[in-house]
Amino acid sequence: MIDGMTVASMGKGLLVLVGIEEADTPDDIEWLTGKITRLRVFPDDEGVMNRSVTEVDGDMIVVSQFTLHASTKKGNRPSYIRAAKPETAIPLYNQFIKRLETMHGKPVQTGDFGAMMDVSLVNDGPVTIIIDSRNRE
Repeated sequence: MIDGMTVASMGKGLLVLVGIEEADTPDDIEWLTGKITRLRVFPDDEGVMNRSVTEVDGDMIVVSQFTLHASTKKGNRPSYIRAAKPETAIPLYNQFIKRLETMHGKPVQTGDFGAMMDVSLVNDGPVTIIIDSRNRE
């Protein structure tokens, strides 16, 4: 929700929290969108996580989340120094969304970049996966 209004919702699918850092490039976006659309995290007929979001015709909501780059190494106040500034992050975020839509073959819902958002999630499983384009694991 943004300012009390629901801007995105879905049933089966992926909620993708994306943090763009200063070192990210279009190559990172290409790798990451491919990984997300092909990731087999949905059950097949035998209940095994063996299907991608595309294979199950699931939806996606993408939310910008610079706080994913919080460093708590020193002190008790998180540092966000690795998070990209808006002039770098916004074009990459928009490219990320467009590339996901192309690879997934359907529109991707979003929040509003930089807005204060209330995000609610009912996690099926729960399954939460961190994918970092720096590690490419």
